[in-house]
Amino acid sequence: MMKDSWGWIALLTCLALPTWAHAQKATLSGYIKDAETGEALVGASILVLNETGKGVVTNVYGFYSLTLPAGEYDFQVRYVGYTDQQFTLNLNQSITRNIDLAPAQTELAEVVITSVRPEDNVQEVKMSRETLPIERVRTLPALLGEVDVLRTVQLLPGVTSAGEGTTGLFVRGGSADQNLITLDEATVYNPGHFLGFFSVFSPDAVKNLELYKGGIPAKYGGRVSSVVDVQMKEGNNKKYVVNGGVGLISSRLTIEGPIVKDRASFIISGRRTYADAVLRVVPSEVISWFTEQDPELLKENVLYFYDLTAKANATINDRNRLFLSGYFGRDVLTSADLFGFNWGNQTFTARWNHLFSDQLFSNLSFIQTDYDYGVDVTAPTQSIEWSSGLKEIGGKADFTWFAHPSSTIEFGGSVIYHTFLPGTFTTTDTTQEGRVPDLQDRFAWEYGAYVSNDHKVNDWLALQYGVRWSGFENIGPGDVRTYREGSVPADSTVLDTLTFADGERIQWYQGLEPRFAARILVNSLTSIKLSYNRARQYLQIASNSTAGLPIDRWVPADRYIKPIIADQVAVGYFQNFADNTLEGSVEVYYKWLQNVIDFRPDAQILLSNTLETELFEGCGWAYGIEFQLKKQVGQTTGWISYTLAKTQRQNEFLNGGNPYNARYDRTHDFSIVATHEFNDQWTFSGTWVYATSPAVSLPEGSYEIDGQTVAYYDPLKFNAYRMPAYHRLDLSATWNVPQKREEQRWKSSWNFSVYNAYARQNIFSLEFRDIYNEDIRIGSPPREITSQRPGTIKTFLFSIIPSFTYNFTF
Repeated sequence: MMKDSWGWIALLTCLALPTWAHAQKATLSGYIKDAETGEALVGASILVLNETGKGVVTNVYGFYSLTLPAGEYDFQVRYVGYTDQQFTLNLNQSITRNIDLAPAQTELAEVVITSVRPEDNVQEVKMSRETLPIERVRTLPALLGEVDVLRTVQLLPGVTSAGEGTTGLFVRGGSADQNLITLDEATVYNPGHFLGFFSVFSPDAVKNLELYKGGIPAKYGGRVSSVVDVQMKEGNNKKYVVNGGVGLISSRLTIEGPIVKDRASFIISGRRTYADAVLRVVPSEVISWFTEQDPELLKENVLYFYDLTAKANATINDRNRLFLSGYFGRDVLTSADLFGFNWGNQTFTARWNHLFSDQLFSNLSFIQTDYDYGVDVTAPTQSIEWSSGLKEIGGKADFTWFAHPSSTIEFGGSVIYHTFLPGTFTTTDTTQEGRVPDLQDRFAWEYGAYVSNDHKVNDWLALQYGVRWSGFENIGPGDVRTYREGSVPADSTVLDTLTFADGERIQWYQGLEPRFAARILVNSLTSIKLSYNRARQYLQIASNSTAGLPIDRWVPADRYIKPIIADQVAVGYFQNFADNTLEGSVEVYYKWLQNVIDFRPDAQILLSNTLETELFEGCGWAYGIEFQLKKQVGQTTGWISYTLAKTQRQNEFLNGGNPYNARYDRTHDFSIVATHEFNDQWTFSGTWVYATSPAVSLPEGSYEIDGQTVAYYDPLKFNAYRMPAYHRLDLSATWNVPQKREEQRWKSSWNFSVYNAYARQNIFSLEFRDIYNEDIRIGSPPREITSQRPGTIKTFLFSIIPSFTYNFTF
């Protein structure tokens, strides 16, 4: 099968070769950067003015390459928010030309909101793709004073949040673990801080974010729903800059500057929260205005996070450049010295950019990721500690061949070694010894190879086509239990146990993943796009929760858990209005999923060595239509988006074998995002969201067993109900403090935000149990029981939350 796979790749490469021979005369190549900071400009365009339709855009490292017949040409370099640059060259031989673009000095505040040309949404082949420059994110309302790129992503069409305030993402009917989230190519397994209310991405260290909801390029693999590619800043290589912010519950500081001017630079960014310290000095009466939780109990909690992001780069010469980047972060949560959670991510990436020629660009990467978490429970007579995590180490080789102005070929491969550490359990209670099973560590290799071509066929037709091959090898050491064929999960009687040695193959999966996209240009302002992609996912989260928890367990594909396979098709209509100041789009998608798993409602996941007996395997599908209207320039900017969608699953064990709603199915999702710049000093922004609540199973009644009330669920109404709809208004105002003199280096601003401005009580969770004294509040002191009845406890996490942050730079 491996030979067949490489045969496909070789065949596709041959088919991708247009007639280049007559045109390969001379190449213009180099890097396009910000003249003030030295940061690479991603997506900057260099156009040939006297050759209509010819031009290229820079890659994620700011590199471009353009091959043309020998002759004299007029070139224009463009990047929104920067001053255009034009020059003429007699291209009779290959030339390397690095270009520095200066930020626009006039009306800068009105245009620095996007990093792409205004017509790119119509003319580029890629669809179901969004980019979020950090400048746009900074203007939006902040939760507790912290702006966040992932929370901004939730405002885009086709994307919904996992719950109140969280950074978890559900993209086009996919679960949170079906998103590939990377920071400088390193996988981030838990992108959330503060139980998911903030993301791990520091806003001062992020340069750009790309989201792919469909039409995923062949170089990405391992997840079936979406790709969130976060790119860090490289650091100012011209001068030293310090910026940061001080808020109600957190502070941050970022330092960047040259190591060797114009050749090497660094950036270091750190954050720390202190919510628990603030709570202790706030009067209980004030806390009661914002939450229904008991204020005195809240004051006994400890909740904080810290993180550190760092990056350095060095230009060795015109053909070689090195990058080192890393992230370290940790969260700590304890409740009144009774229990505690802690979790953290670590990533490290080393990259080497090398130019084999003016047309062949390469990037070699070494990547390491470590995610761990733990739980501590303390009681008067015993204590329990639980620790778990996963690690991966791997390498990637990516190549870009700028073969022709109308064709750019990308190819490469990757290998990753996974280590899964499901749990180490220790306790001081000797009666518990031996009652908790020793969970086996598990190991696997994941492989990938791809080739794709961005091919502009003519003035109206452009294609992006390719194929990816992926393989997954589950290896020993380990034990695998065997059951009667077809009996799991109905009958989980173990027949035998197979033991595999270190490195011995336990299970092997592999397959091809074709990718295709097309753009048909109707006119300069209108296009029709379509895409198809297949993806395989070999890792999944084993969880019964909807929003996702830090202690959720990642498991690999094995003899019983097959990889998820997803196929998605999408068709879109894109049109710009009012001289490219308004962008409109409509996209329709349909997704099929194979080998989707659901767990028993009472499944024992964390402490189980036999997850195959707790899960049901089936299929799924998701479909919907997304509308978006976006305004990119002017004093008022923002977008309106609406998604109408359906996500369902089916297996023979749940809901009587009939289709049922996925837990994260949301029929309606509506967002309004607006920013208005009144003048150089004041900027106001607001967001309003409305969404159908996730699907839930509600009890039809209750019964008693040994004096305990037990809820009764209709097995034919699995996820058949909805909680009340979710909606919320956030507001923000930013005041740029006037400078006393124009050359003053110290610049500052104040951001004032209100989260949930009209105090909507959105339900965070439901609990079904006996209620004592109907007016009693969870966490309040015990008192005499006067009444008892079965009922529902609703938890509302947040009411209105005002905040402010002082930001500075010098």
